[in-house]
Amino acid sequence: MVLLITISLSVCAQEIVPLNSSATQVWGVKPKKEVSDMSTFWKPDFKQQDWVKAVVPGTVYSSYVEAGLEKDPNFADHIWKADRAKFDQSFWYVTSFEMPKSFNKEKIWLNFNGVNRKADVYLNGTKLGSLNGFMERGKYDIGSIVNRNQKNILAVLVDIPQKPMANSASPTYVSSAGWDWMPYVPGLNSGITDKVFLSNSGSLTIQDPWVRTKLPTNARADLSIALAIKNTENEEQTAYLNGLIMPGNIRFVKKIKVDANDETSFLLDKREFEQLAINNPKLWWPNGYGAPNLYTCELNVVVNDQVSDTQTIKFGIKSYTYDTIGQVFHLYINGKRIFVKGGNWAMSEYMLRCRGEEYDTKVKLHKEMNFNMIRNWIGSTTDEEFYEACDKYGIMIWDDFWLNSNPVLPRDVNNFNGNVIEKIKRFRNHPSIAVWCGDNEGWPEAPLNNWLKENIATFDGNDRYYQANSHADNLSGSGPWMNKDPRYYFTQYPTGLGGNDGWGFRTELGTAVFTNIESFKKMIPKENWWPRNDMWDKHFFGTWAFNAGADHYEQSINSRYGKATGIEDFCKKAQLLNIETNKAMYEGWLDHIWEDSSGIMTWTSNASNPTFVWQTYDYYYDLNGAFWGVKKACEPVHVQWNPVNNEIKIVNTSSNDVNELTAEASIFNMDGKQVSKYNQVAKVNSLSNAAVTAFKLPFQGDKVNLALNKPCVASSSSYSDVAMVNDGKDDTRWASNSTDNEWIYVDLDKKEIISGVKLNWEQAYAKVFKIQLSNDAKNWNDAVAQVNGKEGIQEIIFSEEKEARYVRILGIERGSYWGYSLWNFEVFAGGVPNPDLSSVHFLKLKLSDMKGQLISDNLYWRGNNKKDFTALNQLPKAKLETRYTEKTVGGKHFIEAKVTNPKSAKTIAFAVRVQPLKASNGEQILPHIIDDSYFTLMPGESKNIKIEFKSDLIKNDSVKLSVVPYNN
Repeated sequence: MVLLITISLSVCAQEIVPLNSSATQVWGVKPKKEVSDMSTFWKPDFKQQDWVKAVVPGTVYSSYVEAGLEKDPNFADHIWKADRAKFDQSFWYVTSFEMPKSFNKEKIWLNFNGVNRKADVYLNGTKLGSLNGFMERGKYDIGSIVNRNQKNILAVLVDIPQKPMANSASPTYVSSAGWDWMPYVPGLNSGITDKVFLSNSGSLTIQDPWVRTKLPTNARADLSIALAIKNTENEEQTAYLNGLIMPGNIRFVKKIKVDANDETSFLLDKREFEQLAINNPKLWWPNGYGAPNLYTCELNVVVNDQVSDTQTIKFGIKSYTYDTIGQVFHLYINGKRIFVKGGNWAMSEYMLRCRGEEYDTKVKLHKEMNFNMIRNWIGSTTDEEFYEACDKYGIMIWDDFWLNSNPVLPRDVNNFNGNVIEKIKRFRNHPSIAVWCGDNEGWPEAPLNNWLKENIATFDGNDRYYQANSHADNLSGSGPWMNKDPRYYFTQYPTGLGGNDGWGFRTELGTAVFTNIESFKKMIPKENWWPRNDMWDKHFFGTWAFNAGADHYEQSINSRYGKATGIEDFCKKAQLLNIETNKAMYEGWLDHIWEDSSGIMTWTSNASNPTFVWQTYDYYYDLNGAFWGVKKACEPVHVQWNPVNNEIKIVNTSSNDVNELTAEASIFNMDGKQVSKYNQVAKVNSLSNAAVTAFKLPFQGDKVNLALNKPCVASSSSYSDVAMVNDGKDDTRWASNSTDNEWIYVDLDKKEIISGVKLNWEQAYAKVFKIQLSNDAKNWNDAVAQVNGKEGIQEIIFSEEKEARYVRILGIERGSYWGYSLWNFEVFAGGVPNPDLSSVHFLKLKLSDMKGQLISDNLYWRGNNKKDFTALNQLPKAKLETRYTEKTVGGKHFIEAKVTNPKSAKTIAFAVRVQPLKASNGEQILPHIIDDSYFTLMPGESKNIKIEFKSDLIKNDSVKLSVVPYNN
């Protein structure tokens, strides 16, 4: 009978009454120094008339901004000029509330989920306690203090973090004092930064329930549920703990006893409840590998047939495992090795104004980019909604704690450790957390490193991996953070700061990313639009974000696409650079999948603030070129080009093989006509979690040998004439003496543009060597600082062409007892045009299934001069035909469009940008989800586009679809 009664009662969820800011819940905020007597708060006639209306959750500074008392910090240099002293002090928060009439249980709780950095909490003149650190929760029994028939006054005194910040002030939002991507935020983001609410329960309450899942096989999951029950009565209590897991309608009940004023832990598993062994479970998978299935576990504790407390936990059935074979970090889920494609979140929003549904939007955009991981950099995103959205969309989390590389301990290590434990307990049920990380680009100082390990072992059961340092210990470093030529990302090796050589697992790799023109105008006053000036630097396009290389970025635009004539032209050309760089970053790693490479995360994917660097969508949710480059590269089944060796590969980062595919490559000149002699077609099978080579493109201009029969000089020759190394014959060779530091160089007779070398090593190969260039055969510069050699043919293509007369191979370490022995030494010419191709031409790739359905397509623009695309500016205007339909369903507006470049067109439509605008004023409709943009259409081609956004973004307005090619 008890079982039936308690299960029927399990639907009676614990009542929660928010005290967050709303139309009816008003908070005020005021500097502590302006409050001479806090006792006035508790007087019946207390008013907030001279208080600033506060935003809760939020910060003091953002409250002043919202109230219109501070200039818009997003615009111009307003936040740089804000009065820091005004906010870098303690503040009182005050509100009032009435007891909810529905609260009919004996215990009334006041709950805080987080403050930054410290707080004292008072109710009706009584101090309830203090909070210390943004993870520390406060739960206060206010039953004896609260007024049940009149208003109650709640006052909170908040202290700011104490400078210096990292790591001394941790746990806190360490970047609030300024970083190379965000400005100093007045008040250091201090305030009531998480939810405040009332709850009602009986005397038995559920504490930190934890659902763990084990997978003996993927066909069976063994669940265990750990929790504590707290008894606040002065006598022992007997109760029933009920559970309901859905889907599956899995029910269980346990009779429990809890001593007076005690807390007792319980563990429920299949030894006691066989139904907790679930057959054929719906597993949680990361994006691209399967559905992110979620379960709920509803628990209630019943005393005398009355529900005392209820909690509902969402969880996913999954099992993470890891290895570091070859000193490379590899991550597995449910037995499947996962190639990580992700991005860093520096913060959700630089002033902590991201709330609720906004997390859903931000994380969904990551799903749209085909990402499967977000790194929570220095643990600076603390809201539950972030974790919930990642669970929902299958985005794994690399979750940092609050330490930067400084060899400095927090002022209070015990408080720091307490917040660590709180974080683990609060978020451990989320299946999305894949890695806990101790320190950004450093190791936690003793004793914290061992404490973190023990905390994870104790409170998360070592279900996730602990990585002490975010860029070392089986990782390949971090950075660089500035744009490179696309070939760089394919060339051995893209250099990282710290860590091991190689592609490996890279937690940070980035580039400056300039916005579209519309967002630029939202940030910068008109008088500062053009030319580039210090106001741009206030949005981190300059010396503040020195790692982003703004000068180099601007030079790349001007040299690759032609010197910008104004801000509109600069923004337009920037998107082409954004596309090619960001696509190449991911494709370079994918090209080496599992051959060293195991994952990459861009710095950054989320725009925390209005900036011109490090983003894929901007602060206003406009999707820039980086978004489209990343989205294309990260397709689950993807066809791509290696610009170094001209191989076309099919990369499959999904759980399934896809067989009987057709890969095609076509080359088009600027007039839109196909150059059929370069066409390639191949039948391929795309293996799960692998890159398969389909064919190599016949760009013969890349292989002109400048070294053939040119004079050679060597440090020694123990076998025959040095000239045999480049006589064009495969059976003659140069061999050195049997010592390490031997060399050979070729004299090209004059300065030449060089793209790389080709070496054919005999068994006596160079284990480690350098490629060096010179114009006088005396002063040598490294073209490639270190190469790991191998027996046989080895092509080393430079990430950028070099100019030199002399090319030297400098042996550092031999691979055998013998000296160095080369059959052939070739030097490739750079910038040699291919016959029949215009100065800029287009490589179009298609991958189709056996029914002819398109699986993946890809387009690259390629120059005979690899870094000169200025001819794109001579493309004739394209006249496109666009048709679209609209409908509104369930609060969302949907657009289906077809964009066509007519068959009769005399030109291609290059980099076509599509976006919905308000018809009345041309204003962008943001945020929106769109499946393609910045695409290219040859004559006779069409593209179908789907767009969706919330219908309340246009209200009574209508939509105008903007479709604009680069060449218009």
